[in-house]
Amino acid sequence: MIRGLIDDDKKSFDDLYFYYYPKLYAFSKTFLKVEDDINDILQEVFIKTWDNRKKIKDVETFNAWIFTITKNSVVTYFREKIRQKDFESRVRKMAVGELVFNDSLEYKDLKERVDQLVEQLPEKRKMIFKLSREKGLSNREIAKKLEISIKTVEDHMLYSLRFLRNNLKDFEVLTLLYISLFL
Repeated sequence: MIRGLIDDDKKSFDDLYFYYYPKLYAFSKTFLKVEDDINDILQEVFIKTWDNRKKIKDVETFNAWIFTITKNSVVTYFREKIRQKDFESRVRKMAVGELVFNDSLEYKDLKERVDQLVEQLPEKRKMIFKLSREKGLSNREIAKKLEISIKTVEDHMLYSLRFLRNNLKDFEVLTLLYISLFL
């Protein structure tokens, strides 16, 4: 089966699928309980197996290889779920912040003041700040887009936030809440 897989034989791949699927399913079920999640992960495992068939060097170690791919896919699944929960938590916090500020004159004043201050930033710093906060790009994405180092992006963001905090002291607690939730 594995030699056939390496030689692009679809029948060998089908045979391999029917042989390994129940084993990988049972293995994945020890970590995951939701059948749809297991099926999604195993679908990815078999796609990776087909895509990497030419890289299989040793037929004798194939069993360990495919179980390692499955284990790594399960780990990746858990990491994505953790990131998703962190994101949901941040969105909930932001929603609570918006409820506090909803229809508030203070919020509008603060937002206007922040916008004015952002416009006062040096051009490159302003661009980096807007890419981060308005477009939602990561520091790595900004660095790649602008062809600068990640450290440079981090420095610009640090100075931008410091500038905003220093110039928004008259808004006190609202400022801290706004900056932590929205900036």
